[in-house]
Amino acid sequence: MVERAHPEVPLTAQAALLGVSRSSLYYRPVPPAPEEVALKHRIDEIYTAYPFYGSRRVTATLCREGHGVNRKAVQRHMREMGIAGIVPGPHTSRPHPAHPVYPYLLRHVTAAHPNHVWGIDITYIRLQAGWLYLVAVLDWYARYVVAWALDQTLELGFVLEAVDQALEIGHPTIWNSDQGSHFTSPQYLDRLDARGIQISMDGKGRALDNIFTERLWRTVKYEEVYPRSYGTPREARQSLAHYFQFYNHERPHQALAYRTPAEVYAGTHPDATTGDDFKEGEGSAFCVLTSASLS
Repeated sequence: MVERAHPEVPLTAQAALLGVSRSSLYYRPVPPAPEEVALKHRIDEIYTAYPFYGSRRVTATLCREGHGVNRKAVQRHMREMGIAGIVPGPHTSRPHPAHPVYPYLLRHVTAAHPNHVWGIDITYIRLQAGWLYLVAVLDWYARYVVAWALDQTLELGFVLEAVDQALEIGHPTIWNSDQGSHFTSPQYLDRLDARGIQISMDGKGRALDNIFTERLWRTVKYEEVYPRSYGTPREARQSLAHYFQFYNHERPHQALAYRTPAEVYAGTHPDATTGDDFKEGEGSAFCVLTSASLS
């Protein structure tokens, strides 16, 4: 909205037109220190490989590697990254104290068809000199990413963007999430309640509640994010879009009888069956709707 090099309207006039302080137009965010970026990237690698690690084990691993860091600092970094170990403990995802928490509805329930069960989650995406956050809505039966969005902060807006995109595609019977503040917020819950969707939330410390999305994140990072080393948010968005498109339409998925998620989700191969995809080294396949451009 602000044109710093405008030939006719100086910044003072632009600030007055926008109703903002002129000094705010000169603010430049301070980039994170290279040491913080490197440490968070390493925490992300450890957590991706071992999502059952809590802050104690992450700290121990870092110290064994020669990083001079204490547990309190690791806890702070993990909190800022939006991650926590999936074992029972006091530091699992926490709802806002004034927000409602819904029961877990998927005990002894297996996704039986497309749009039966959807899950939503957020993960950390590293850049060369910073990071982004990726949110995705996943159809558990087809392993199909219905929608996704990227942002540079953990504000609620990009989560609602992905939810709105997904609801333009379909309505699941059950929608599952963790108990984090994004997913207990009234803005998020009202969207699901208005459509009669059953809301399910992971029990604290239940390692298998979100296994499909954990496998999705692992695949995204090992096969796309880590090898690419994105320089900018725009580069990350464009590269992720190409990657998701490839996995949706071209790469066969073992758990889908070697069909693609798009084929199973659309029902073009009704004989496809879902199977066990928890074998070491296997990744999820999926497709995606691209999110809005990031600068």
